[in-house]
Amino acid sequence: MGADFVEYIPAKHLLHRSRSAEWFGTDHTMNLYRGCCHGCIYCDSRSTCYQNPDFDQVKAKADALKLLRDDLARKVRPAFVSMGSMSDPYNPFEAELGLTRNALTLLDAYQCGVAVATKSDLICRDIDLYQLIQRHSPVICKITLTTLDDSLAARLEPGAPPPSRRLEAVRQLSRAGLFAGVLLMPVLPYVEDSWDNVRAVAEGAAEAGARFVYGAFGVTMREGQREYFLEQLDRAFPGQGLGERYRRRYGLRYQCTSPWARALWEAFSRRCGELGLLCSMGHIISAATVPYGDRQLSFFD
Repeated sequence: MGADFVEYIPAKHLLHRSRSAEWFGTDHTMNLYRGCCHGCIYCDSRSTCYQNPDFDQVKAKADALKLLRDDLARKVRPAFVSMGSMSDPYNPFEAELGLTRNALTLLDAYQCGVAVATKSDLICRDIDLYQLIQRHSPVICKITLTTLDDSLAARLEPGAPPPSRRLEAVRQLSRAGLFAGVLLMPVLPYVEDSWDNVRAVAEGAAEAGARFVYGAFGVTMREGQREYFLEQLDRAFPGQGLGERYRRRYGLRYQCTSPWARALWEAFSRRCGELGLLCSMGHIISAATVPYGDRQLSFFD
């Protein structure tokens, strides 16, 4: 996949204030790319409200590094930046373009912290930069894993690296001394919301050295994304009537929680405790930021 095929789109800024610091403690978001080619059938970023009808086509922000440098230079205090909220910063084009890697260099130069979410083991390429940033600011590496079953993941996330590679990425990040863990979300009702599946992810993460597993037992659906998801769900699991089952149970609801969410959470949190994994957001944020002493307070101003 060559970088020559990436379309560049205009942007005014790269850093945007977060609406809430409760999501891994970050105060800014940054998306160097628009769209994603992982093909995850459940992705909320397909929703009509985001006005990106060509979501499967990755586009890069024009002059992204200059814009980021200018945004960082205007900050009175170092930012704590979230990457991966709308598009994966480690899409296949990144291997050639290097926008994410160069952005990390800028974040380090401006003494910023970073929390990155990805489904790609390409993140391991940048271990050296995350180590540099972690010397002065919080770093949280979040790898999305909703199943360890490579064949099941291939139906749900056809363009993403398989779970086996992602779990190995967790292992490499952890061995490098980085604060790394797993996003166990979304856990699709009637597909992934079995205790065997949830327990396998938690135990696999612990074995790989993860510090945390953050779970959400359900999925979101809204206009645009809902229709696509249910159609693709029936294509991925023909003859099972999953689309109709979702329509009957959830209708037009946004938060579509697993019927077994409470029981799963109780068993999951108990097992995480046994494995030494953090699973509550407050504990994860505290563990990632407290080592930086008074400096952490500036991230929440």
